[in-house]
Amino acid sequence: MFVMATKQCAAPRRSVQRGFTLIELMITVAIVGILAAVALPAYSGYVLRSHLTYATDQLSTSRTLMEQYYQDNRQYTSVSAANPAPCSAAVTAGDFSVICTTLTATTYTITATAGATTLAKGFTYTIDQAGNMTSTVPAAFDPASPYACWIVRQGTTC
Repeated sequence: MFVMATKQCAAPRRSVQRGFTLIELMITVAIVGILAAVALPAYSGYVLRSHLTYATDQLSTSRTLMEQYYQDNRQYTSVSAANPAPCSAAVTAGDFSVICTTLTATTYTITATAGATTLAKGFTYTIDQAGNMTSTVPAAFDPASPYACWIVRQGTTC
């Protein structure tokens, strides 16, 4: 039997692609940029709202303490140094300083004011003996401030 020797042609070698093309990289950067543009403001809003709860929680607690004090003493002011009213000293709650701005025998106003160097700067919340709540927020947060309620979310009203 006769076998003919044939010369096999070698197929050209394809180079294996390693890494990414410039277009793929640009598309990925664009997608990450869009996601960051949406996620970062939302995250910042959540962080700010978490700081604002310090004020509202402390004001609610202080109001409850003042009402308990009134039930026991029939006045909001201090009757003695041994039995001071709950509002006789300033309290720090997160970014806020909580103090009684008005304190008489039958009325009080408790105010929570954010520090000037904190995330919540410019926010002020108040409550009085009748349960009237007010909030003053920075114009960048809500230009329609002040409100007759506690505003803790951007874009909401009373």
